[in-house]
Amino acid sequence: MLSVSHITLDGETTLSGVARFPAIGWKIHSDKRDVVQRSWHLQCSTTADFSSLIFDSGEVFSAQSSHIELGDIALLPSTRYYLQVCITDNQGAASAWSPAATFVTGLLDTPWQAAFISAESPSDKANSAATLLRKGFTLSSHKAITAAWVHATALGIYQLFLNGERVGNDELTPGWTSYRHHLCYQTYDVTGLLNQGDNVIGAELGAGWFKGDMGFSRHRNYYGEQTALLCQMVIQYEDGTQQVVRSDNSWRGSDSARQFAEIYDGEVFDACRLQPGWSRAGFNEALWRGVSVVHWDKNTLTAQGAGTVQQIERLAAKALIITPQGDKVLDFGQNMSGWVEFRVNGQTGDKVVLRHFETLDAGGNVYLDNLRTAKQTTEYCLNGEGEEVWHPRFSWQGFRYVKVEAYPGELNLDNFTAIVIHSAMAPTGQFACSNPDLNQLHHNILWGLKSNFVDVPTDCPQRDERLGWTGDAQIFCRTASYLMQTQTFFSKWLLDLKSDQTPEGGVPHVIPDILTGHCDQDKFLAEGGTHSATGWADAAVVNPWTMYLMYGDKRVLENQYASMKGWVDFMQAHADNDIWRYKLQFGDWVALDAQEGSYFGATPEDLICTAWYAHSTLLLAKAANVLGHTDDHRYYQALQARIVERFQQRFFTAEGEMTARTQTAHILALCFNLVPDVWRQRTADTLVELLHEHDGHLVTGFLGTPYFCHALSQNQHPKAAWALLLKEDFPSWLYQVKAGATTIWEHWDGIKPDGSMWSPDMNSFNHYAYGAVGEWLYRTVAGIEADETAPGFKHAMISPLPGGGLSWVNAHYQSIYGDIAVKWQAVKGRVVLTFSIPANTTATIKLSAVRQLLTTDTLNFAHVKGEWSARCGSGEYQIEYLPDESVDLTYTD
Repeated sequence: MLSVSHITLDGETTLSGVARFPAIGWKIHSDKRDVVQRSWHLQCSTTADFSSLIFDSGEVFSAQSSHIELGDIALLPSTRYYLQVCITDNQGAASAWSPAATFVTGLLDTPWQAAFISAESPSDKANSAATLLRKGFTLSSHKAITAAWVHATALGIYQLFLNGERVGNDELTPGWTSYRHHLCYQTYDVTGLLNQGDNVIGAELGAGWFKGDMGFSRHRNYYGEQTALLCQMVIQYEDGTQQVVRSDNSWRGSDSARQFAEIYDGEVFDACRLQPGWSRAGFNEALWRGVSVVHWDKNTLTAQGAGTVQQIERLAAKALIITPQGDKVLDFGQNMSGWVEFRVNGQTGDKVVLRHFETLDAGGNVYLDNLRTAKQTTEYCLNGEGEEVWHPRFSWQGFRYVKVEAYPGELNLDNFTAIVIHSAMAPTGQFACSNPDLNQLHHNILWGLKSNFVDVPTDCPQRDERLGWTGDAQIFCRTASYLMQTQTFFSKWLLDLKSDQTPEGGVPHVIPDILTGHCDQDKFLAEGGTHSATGWADAAVVNPWTMYLMYGDKRVLENQYASMKGWVDFMQAHADNDIWRYKLQFGDWVALDAQEGSYFGATPEDLICTAWYAHSTLLLAKAANVLGHTDDHRYYQALQARIVERFQQRFFTAEGEMTARTQTAHILALCFNLVPDVWRQRTADTLVELLHEHDGHLVTGFLGTPYFCHALSQNQHPKAAWALLLKEDFPSWLYQVKAGATTIWEHWDGIKPDGSMWSPDMNSFNHYAYGAVGEWLYRTVAGIEADETAPGFKHAMISPLPGGGLSWVNAHYQSIYGDIAVKWQAVKGRVVLTFSIPANTTATIKLSAVRQLLTTDTLNFAHVKGEWSARCGSGEYQIEYLPDESVDLTYTD
């Protein structure tokens, strides 16, 4: 049976607040093989019953089922639209209409009538208390309301209320962007919250990223000195008229019961200062003060349709620990980002004080040193009126453990719940296998993503940093995009990267950039510069290309092309005879082959810089080709060839040895195709030698580690790749697993074998960079790989790598077309490979290390260069073969 399961809009299932008609796609289900879409018929309406069509495509004969742009269809502001599609296929089947998808427009080109208003003054620039705003208004009692929408944002963090009810379910809005270039606003349906007659709209505002205490230098007021709200509500009546309620100087302001709220340090909330009913009609606002208008360029405002931070899941407390030092500690069993919600009964003035942290020390006591100056503390003062339930709203904590410094009455685990927050992204990846430690590793990688994708891709969620380090985001981007649908998340962040680039094209170390001009207290950055470190700045090129590869949407390349080109041109401008290096470089950051006391690995900076220069130039040339920029394609293709030639002259001897005998040097040369063909196997063999010199352990850092397993498995050393992945002693991925980690650590030895800690100045236990090995699990172990000639998995490459002593692997990736599933099992001396390909897509199956094909399930395999390969259409298939005796498997009966 042929059906369309759901429509996607810019990759999302629904959008609330858009500035243009979204790109449309859909996922097709069929119980047949080789299904190709023959035609589609799409309708768009302003009513759910599709009686008020604004667009009807008629039957369009096309196989395209993703990234369909309908052109300039006139849209109304503050309006919900409904879409449905039906299709036919190449086998004569026709689907019914799909379930409807909806999107809501923002203000579009309608000028904002609202003003930014504040209950603060510039003298409050050092004040970390929250404020309240409110406005009463009256609606007609004679006209029926058909719809009401509110468009809102803030300078700071805001939460909106209407007639006492919370508006929406987003958190930490409007998020963190390069505010002076790009400020998001949110759109909410408030139809069901309005009353005929008297109504009140209210908001609470906190400092947040805008004016709060940010960065390891602990500066504040990066973007301004006052919090401010911008709010415009559009109420639509049945007779076609509208009423607009907007923020202006007629609103009133007051102090919140939230006396302190800072991202690093937590919150102080005095429930005795609550003002019951403050966002409802009938409240006496006589003691409230007037507000001021804050001037801000509204041209920076961008409608945000999806990807906001939300409460995602809730975790119960697992244990109450009494430490040897006598502290009472809650263990939630999982390192995370979020809040602790608690229930409490007590007397007026009693307090609950919670201190959040990541790990216990070797003695089983509270360990806070790695938080540096971040307090991560929440304090709640009771009003004594029965059971009280509370959690923070204007900060978040990175933690597994919570030290209970004060709590009235007996501690009951049932009274404490951890609320996990992160940017809303659909899960897309699943991986499981017969090795429990690898399953835990995958779990840790996923939770590293959850913990650090809180509006921007942060380095860590706990200490006084939590910045959008470009290197971490670049390294982890491909892995993240297997685990979650990251298209919306990274597109937003890349817009800020483009905005914060230097005029010459240099890319800041962190995005949004708060280091430039604020590093006087950090000699390291003050002297070396705050932009253009190789592997970090290359996020400008790598991340857009990865988005294109994973989702097939050319718009990310179009949007970022000037940024991509700017970065490569910056490198070329500062290169010396095609060897590139510039000011401060992080190199192979925190590699274990660094000199004692140094964070910089042993691989020479000019080698690393030039390798990445070649790699980013190649990706830019490919992007130019995709976009039809023929001259740019030729130019950068020739430049890349020249850089490669120069790299080979500089970093290889005449005998074919690399001048730098480090693991990372060989990894980058192999994975970036910088090795002359005649020396490729020798280079790979030398990498294995270097591995053996360290007893099979890696000594790589941020830039070498993500590619290590790829460099081995792609160059005739799959067993070495498996052995590296499965190492259990320090340093290794599974060392952390064996040590009880629930997320990825910043350092291979964050907790050393003797239980002591790495230096507390930089020792996060929730730092996803080394989790980049996750892409090897999906791309190689499961063998689910994209094809850049048909991106977005329109054509998939299925090439699994059985081994590692495993008996089975089961993986899924939810592509934009549907579920790609691969399962291999070692059974009675053979490998049974089962895989499924979504409708309207194709795949190439490649099998290596095969002694004999046993069953092929109608597929026509050919044997070329040591591999068996076949093409297939959509559907489910099962193949059996005898693997080479060299393949390490544990067979089941």
